[in-house]
Amino acid sequence: MALGLNKVSLIGNVGHDPEIRVTQQDNREFATFWFATTETWRDKNTGEKRENTEWHRIAVFGEGLVEIVRNYTKKGTKLYLEGSLRTRKFTDAATGQERHSTEVVLQGHSVLILLDSKKKDLGFSENASSPTSNGPTQNSIDDEVPF
Repeated sequence: MALGLNKVSLIGNVGHDPEIRVTQQDNREFATFWFATTETWRDKNTGEKRENTEWHRIAVFGEGLVEIVRNYTKKGTKLYLEGSLRTRKFTDAATGQERHSTEVVLQGHSVLILLDSKKKDLGFSENASSPTSNGPTQNSIDDEVPF
């Protein structure tokens, strides 16, 4: 039997302040936001710098992950995240047409790491910690290096 892998890793910036909402089924909070990843390269013919930005819809479930998003992210926050792709089907209320939306979903053992080095610029206090969920921080990685 062949196993599959559904894993997405992204580094980029939050595109707008996250929205915190509640599920209709069981009243659990979840967060959603748009996330931008940008690739840059040099044009082979002209030598000029080019870039392309992709936008990803992010949905965050789980009490701990939602709290991190609520308390430590806003438009412009740089993040590393790992989650899985999920496509959901819904009916557009305005047109009545069936639509599909693909999102990166963070829940359970997903990873969410704040990469901003200047918490002050984000409006956080100097002694605020950079929480992570199920992932090493840069400091813990440095502590493990034997040289």
